[in-house]
Amino acid sequence: MAPSTHTEEHRGTIELRITRSSSSNNNNSDGGGMDIEDKIHEAYNRDDMPGRSKKDSSSFKGSWKDGHQRLPSGANDDFEQRDGSIATTEAIENAGARAGSVGEGAGIVYKVYKRRWFGLVELTLLNLVISWDWLTFSPVSQHAAVYYGHSESDINWFSTAFLFAFVVISPLTIYMLHWGPKQSILTAAVFCILGNVVRVAGSYSRSGGNYGVVMFGQILIGLAQPFVLSAPTRYSDLWFTDRGRVAATALPSLANPFGAAIGQLVVPFLATKPAEVSNAVIYVTVISVVVSLPAFFIPASPPTPPGPSGITPKASLQDSLRQLKSVELWLILIPYAVYVGFFNSISSLLNQILLPYGFSSDDAGIAGAVLIVVGLVASAISSPILDRTKAFILAIKVAVPIIGLSYLAFIFVPPTRQLAGPYVVLSILGASSFSLVPVALELLCELSHPMSPEITSTIAWGGGQLLGGVFILISDALKAGPTANPPANLSRALIFTAVIALAAVPLPLCLGLFGRKDRLKLRRLQSDDSRLVPDV
Repeated sequence: MAPSTHTEEHRGTIELRITRSSSSNNNNSDGGGMDIEDKIHEAYNRDDMPGRSKKDSSSFKGSWKDGHQRLPSGANDDFEQRDGSIATTEAIENAGARAGSVGEGAGIVYKVYKRRWFGLVELTLLNLVISWDWLTFSPVSQHAAVYYGHSESDINWFSTAFLFAFVVISPLTIYMLHWGPKQSILTAAVFCILGNVVRVAGSYSRSGGNYGVVMFGQILIGLAQPFVLSAPTRYSDLWFTDRGRVAATALPSLANPFGAAIGQLVVPFLATKPAEVSNAVIYVTVISVVVSLPAFFIPASPPTPPGPSGITPKASLQDSLRQLKSVELWLILIPYAVYVGFFNSISSLLNQILLPYGFSSDDAGIAGAVLIVVGLVASAISSPILDRTKAFILAIKVAVPIIGLSYLAFIFVPPTRQLAGPYVVLSILGASSFSLVPVALELLCELSHPMSPEITSTIAWGGGQLLGGVFILISDALKAGPTANPPANLSRALIFTAVIALAAVPLPLCLGLFGRKDRLKLRRLQSDDSRLVPDV
C-alpha cells in the first residue's frame, strides 16, 4: 500500500494532516526512513494533490524550515490567528522523530481564543484586590493600633498571619491547579469574599474594632492568595502561545504588588485618624466583593490547545517532586523566595521605616507606590521583549545584582530625611525586581517541563510568603528602642535585609557554569517547535 494523501479545502486553505504509519505500511517504507520534512515534501509533490503543483513545493519546503504556518482564513469571531496551526496527537513525538506515511488521520488545529482575556483580566483583578486586602492596615499602622487597642507589633501580625496562611494552604493549591486554573480561581474568590465580610464584622464601629475577628478575616483572605498568585503560569500555559506567555504571566503576577501599591497610596487618605479605619475596611470590602463575582463565569479551558505543549501530558505530582532535585531550579527558587520575602517585609514595614526620620504616612505611601509603579512600567517594557528574545538567563543575571545593591543603598537613604533618596532607590529596586518576577516564573516552567507549571510557581511564591513573614518578625525584633536616635528606627533591620539580599546574588549567577550549560534548555519551547506541523 503506497502512502496516501488527504486534503480538505477549508475556506481557501488546504490542511495537510500527518499520522504515524501503521504496521501494514512498514514493508513499503524506504528502509532507512525519511525525515518528516521529506515525507511531507514528497506527499506535496504527488499528482493527486488537488490545487497544488510541483513547482510550488520549494516555497512550501522553505516555509516548513522557517517554522511558519497559516491558519484557515475566515475563522469565527472567537478565534485569533497565530503561527503554528496543524499538528496531530501522534505524528511527531520529538524533533528527531521518523515520519510515517502521509494519510488520513485525526488532526488538531491549534488556536488561541479571545475569551482567554476574560479569565486573565479576572485573575489579574483578584490578585490586585487580595494584595490590597493584605496591606489594608500596614500603611496606617499607628492609627490601626489605636483603633483595635493593640500595639504596632500586633498590627504587623495582620500582614504576617496573611503570609503564613499562604504556606499552610499551598499543598492544596498545587493539587487544585494541577487539574486546571478555574477551580483554583473560584476558591480564591470565595475565600476573598468571606474574609472581607468577616473583617467588616470586626470593624463596623467607628469607636473601635475587634482585633481577633479581623485577624480571622485576614487569615481567610490569606488562604485565598495562593490560589490566584500561583495560577498565572498555569493559566498562560493553558491558554497562550510561546509568544505571549511571559506577558500573560506578568500581568496577573505583577497585579499582586500593584494592589500593594494601591494600598500604600490610597489607605492613608481613607484613614487619616483611628476612627476612619472602619471606613477604609468597608470601602476595600465593597471593591473586593465586586471584583470577586466574575470569577464564577470564567471558562475552564480552551476548546482546542494553543500549541503542542498545551496537550503534552503533565508529569504526575509524585514524579514532579522527584524532579525538584534539579540544581538549576533551586538556583532560581532560592533567590526568588528571598527577594519576594524582602519585598513583602519592606512593603509591610515601610511606614515604620520612614516615620522615625520625620516622613509622614503619605510620604511612605507615595514611596511604596513609586516602588511598585516604576516596577510595573519596567516589566511592561521588558516582558514583550523577553517573550520574543527568550533571553531569560541574561535578564536574571542582570537584574539580581541590581536588586542586591539596591537593598544595600536603602540602608543609607532614610537618615538623609530627604524624599529624593527613598524615591530614587525604590524606583531602581522596583524596576529590577518586577522585571525579574515573570521571567523567573517562566524560566522555572521551561526548565522543569513537562512538570505542571503550578508546582514551581507555588513553591516560588510560597517560599517568598514564608520568608516575608519571617523577615517581618526579625525586623520587628531588630527595631531600636525608645532611647535610640531616632527612637524606634529600623536601621538594623535594613542592614540585615542588605546582607541576606547580597548573599543570594551569586546563586543565579552560577546558572550554566561548571559544565552545566546543557541543563538550561528551554524544554517547553523546544516541545512546541519540534511538534508543530505546517499547513500547505
